[in-house]
Amino acid sequence: MSELPPSTARITASRRQLLAAGTLGVAALGMPLAAAGLPRGFTHGVASGEPGADRVLLWTRFVAPADTALRWEVSDSADFTRVVSGGTVSASPASDGCAKAWATGLNPGTWYFYRFIAPDGSLSDVGRTRTLPSGKVARFRMAVFSCSNMGFGFFNAYAHAAEAGDFDLAMHLGDYFYEYHRGEYPSAKQVMPGRESPLDEAVTLAGYRERFAAYRADPDLQRIHQVLPMIAMWDDHEVANDTWQGGAENHQPGEGDWQTRKRLAEQAYREWMPVSDDYYATYEIGDLATLFRLESRHLARSQQLDLVGAAKAAAPGAVDAALRTFRDGAWQAADRTLLGAQQEAWLGAALKASVKARKPWQVLGQEVVMGSLALPDGVIDGLPATAADWLRQRLNTTVTAAHEGLPFNMDAWDGYPAARDRLYKASLEAGANLVVLSGDSHNAWAFDLDRKGARVGVEMGGHSVTSPGAEQSLPWKQPADLAAELVGLNPQLKWCDTAQRGYMAVELTPAAASSEWRFMSNVRQKGTALAGTKRMTVLAGQRKYSTS
Repeated sequence: MSELPPSTARITASRRQLLAAGTLGVAALGMPLAAAGLPRGFTHGVASGEPGADRVLLWTRFVAPADTALRWEVSDSADFTRVVSGGTVSASPASDGCAKAWATGLNPGTWYFYRFIAPDGSLSDVGRTRTLPSGKVARFRMAVFSCSNMGFGFFNAYAHAAEAGDFDLAMHLGDYFYEYHRGEYPSAKQVMPGRESPLDEAVTLAGYRERFAAYRADPDLQRIHQVLPMIAMWDDHEVANDTWQGGAENHQPGEGDWQTRKRLAEQAYREWMPVSDDYYATYEIGDLATLFRLESRHLARSQQLDLVGAAKAAAPGAVDAALRTFRDGAWQAADRTLLGAQQEAWLGAALKASVKARKPWQVLGQEVVMGSLALPDGVIDGLPATAADWLRQRLNTTVTAAHEGLPFNMDAWDGYPAARDRLYKASLEAGANLVVLSGDSHNAWAFDLDRKGARVGVEMGGHSVTSPGAEQSLPWKQPADLAAELVGLNPQLKWCDTAQRGYMAVELTPAAASSEWRFMSNVRQKGTALAGTKRMTVLAGQRKYSTS
């Protein structure tokens, strides 16, 4: 493990100024920034991503009133005595000052340092990155994050992973930020003072840029980007809640054309993140694993089904029959998809290629929970008499649905069983050993995945960095009781935690794959103390968690 560069997160301007710089975008052209009191120069640190065996993508942001040529350098030492790769890249107001450059010709499995240099000689922070290994690999470790809502607390999970210093790579499985207007999620009562989101909901290009500027002003988020390359993907909140191909739950008629909103959100994401323009991709980790980055929101996702709506439409006394009709009809429709036919075919072929290369692990980095999950009857026990009618109806419906063999979350793979079955079938036909990484749910899950009794692999479901889980949505349930009831009802579920925040430390070796769920002591106070950990392991070729 190489040395860490100094932590010099560039919060030199006030948070209000940084938000303003992120909001102006192209409108800043022609405005005298210094006169406006806005920050100039390097404002949001550095980042890297899309690692390969001989390349990595570098990122920074430089605010200036006109296009500015930045020089970038890569070195094998923190003092840059020997520059091994370099070039120039333009930071333009047209891209919100964001600049990205591919560093190529690098050695595999090697730590490098990088920096950007402005025409006046000013320097960016020094970043550290790593190429993917080639050949024999004895161990590979990833810090895996999802669901980072600034208003609910501090990003202590990022800080802990950066301090740990034992990772090769960071992964972010989506919900990197949240699009809501201030006071909605979290509410005005829940928000941490000083960590309020921008006032307006992110809908326009300026709004999404503003959201990135606000989140990336956080020093812990800057730090994890500074010290590790990141493979990142969006989930729904990078555009709007419960995004699907043709819309979203949180996209209203008065908010403009959906396809335009989605396109502008993608533009801002690709400006501000160290990501390529590819919607999905593979990353080869030597002879150890193939890592797949999937896209399940923008390209082909069918609209989510409405389980509660199906029950509400039933005649009095006919809810059970209506749910059975829903189960046997719309829910199992073969044409419903998350990935789309093109991505499904690509994934099937890539799984076969990875197995043919004799790699012991095929790792799916993707957004939503894949394992099957129904709600137990006990979730209603203790429901307060004062509970809102909509909540009572939703819980009663999902419990009744479980009796009919239906899961509760139609936004996860559970809402697309035919698509999930196609993925499982392709994996079995390829002879793959799946390790599925998922986020979105805010809670921690360990599933043994199977298809009609045939083992497919395991799922490591990550808890959130800050977004609240079942401890907020079901506050009358003791977390230990809820976990026991969930595991008791759902055969694939081997363990869960529904009340703690943190991240996953995922480790791959030729003999085993494991996740250590790391639980932060607190997100309402800044600090990196852990409340505890939980480790689960799958042995190579077993496709199920080990009980030893």
